[in-house]
Amino acid sequence: MPGLSDSVDLAARAVSWTGRDLTPDQAVALEQYARWLQAEAIPAGGLGPREGERIWARHLADSLLFAAGWPSGPPAEILDVGTGVGLPGIPLAILWPETRVTLLDRGGRRVRLLHRAARVLAMSNVVIAQGDAFAVADEWEGIVARGALRAPEMVGLSARLLAPGGTTVLGLSRRAAPPDRTRDLMGIAEAMGLEPQLLEVPSEILDAPAWLLIMRASG
Repeated sequence: MPGLSDSVDLAARAVSWTGRDLTPDQAVALEQYARWLQAEAIPAGGLGPREGERIWARHLADSLLFAAGWPSGPPAEILDVGTGVGLPGIPLAILWPETRVTLLDRGGRRVRLLHRAARVLAMSNVVIAQGDAFAVADEWEGIVARGALRAPEMVGLSARLLAPGGTTVLGLSRRAAPPDRTRDLMGIAEAMGLEPQLLEVPSEILDAPAWLLIMRASG
């Protein structure tokens, strides 16, 4: 059995840090997703071959931290840009069963894996779409991304796609300090009419510090 260094306990700790509690059913679903990542996503190349030893800390618990962007309650819908094998979208869909989560990726192989994951997990609140984020035209209440696009591109995309009052959460880094150009990035966001907030996740929550950039569109 995994220890605290890489187990569902990390997910519960991450969720608690965002001001919520992980239910037993959600913990079971996350464990099922972790097993699927080990058994299918890693062999198929959806995650690196060494990621199996740190699925919880680097991927599942890390994804759940994105819930911090909505402290007053989950949004009705979110778009996960460049989701890959469902990160952070699937963990958030497990945490927020009433939220409609659209998983968007350009890669056909990754999209096929996503369809498989959705069937295995029997998820009814997930929509899977193949395409380029820059071709999306709808307005969204929430957007999340874990580095599929360059940070300045995500700022511009957020300014274009967020509905009034909407929020984007962007994973910046897993280092002791935020990226050097974070201040410039926040300035760009402000110039585009967004309200940026840099959020530090303490190192004791995961296995290292993490930084999230939260951007809100004026309502």
